[in-house]
Amino acid sequence: MSLNDTPSADRLHIAFFGRRNAGKSSVVNAVTGQQLAIVSDVLGTTTDPVLKAMELLPLGPVVIIDTPGIDDEGELGALRVKKSYQMLNKTDIAVLVVDAALGITKEDKALLEKIKQKNIPCVTVYNKSDLAETETTSANEICVSAKTGENIYQLKELIAAQAKGGDNTRHIVSDMLEPNDIVVLVVPIDSAAPKGRLILPQQQTIRDIIDHGAVSIVTQPSELEMTLSALSKKPKMVITDSQAFAQVSKLVPQDITLTSFSILFANYKGDLRLAVSGVTALGRLEDGDTVLMAEGCTHHRQCDDIGTVKIPRLIKRFTGRDIDFVWNSGTEFDEDLKKYKMIIHCGGCMLNEREMKYRLKCAEDEGVPITNYGTAIAYMNGILKRSLAPFPEIQSLL
Repeated sequence: MSLNDTPSADRLHIAFFGRRNAGKSSVVNAVTGQQLAIVSDVLGTTTDPVLKAMELLPLGPVVIIDTPGIDDEGELGALRVKKSYQMLNKTDIAVLVVDAALGITKEDKALLEKIKQKNIPCVTVYNKSDLAETETTSANEICVSAKTGENIYQLKELIAAQAKGGDNTRHIVSDMLEPNDIVVLVVPIDSAAPKGRLILPQQQTIRDIIDHGAVSIVTQPSELEMTLSALSKKPKMVITDSQAFAQVSKLVPQDITLTSFSILFANYKGDLRLAVSGVTALGRLEDGDTVLMAEGCTHHRQCDDIGTVKIPRLIKRFTGRDIDFVWNSGTEFDEDLKKYKMIIHCGGCMLNEREMKYRLKCAEDEGVPITNYGTAIAYMNGILKRSLAPFPEIQSLL
């Protein structure tokens, strides 16, 4: 990924739902102007969610999601329906495609109710209007024909209208900076670092800094002391990879703000206040307690992986307890959270804001403390209060 690309996690996620053979995939192809989804008269042609990052006017960068039919049958069909419903957790705008000849069915009604519960903007599309006439009853309903192209342009405009009024003012760190401020980013290059590139949170943070006229300087922990001494102007902030928190905190003078990528992302797309309140559960862990380690991406595990090795090792050393760990990664997130004493989540750079907040809400509803990697590492190294300096209203809670 280049610095010019919009990460999928920061794109508007538009998901198309519907019964089998309602013409859902045909509508997807008509809206995108691409053969994005396989189209067939065979029931259940779409067997897994299909996600495609693209530009869609008038919206700009989006992720289009085509989902399996919500009326699929049998044991395998039930799994496909479950996958479709799971896509709601990352959906910013839902598009329900209905066969105009059949009208709204019980499956459609059940999905609409779930969409309403999750407060997701929704457009209902009556497809195959060339074969059957349907009267719409609200401003968010429209009749189209994917076959003839009737009202496809109007559908795109209607979808775009659902996005208006969204929060486009979120920043990772730039709202804390002034033009020409210097920010030093500490990026360890070890066996876990991807070859030839920086990881996504580091890329996004650099772009956010330079887009707003500040200066970004990238260094490794081993070169940090030299980097700081070489600067004629004191940096406004040092942002470190959480893994290097302990080392970096000893090198950065107390009068320079220090935080981590993970803490910034907890604020950017999650709930930093919840992460800070949840981290204290580390001090209450007992022998035999189970901690869920959750990540939003899947990647090849290195020998000293942060989620499977480094943090569990640090927790056992910090608590002195024999703790059990369970790991979730990618799109999978355990639905039964009551069995865990706490959840420690990654920064969520690969998840969009809606899915990250869905996971936090699940934990909160179940009364299970949840925090994230950077917050937990800072807490266990005794530097959490210092690392929260960019967020004085949360820092004051400690």
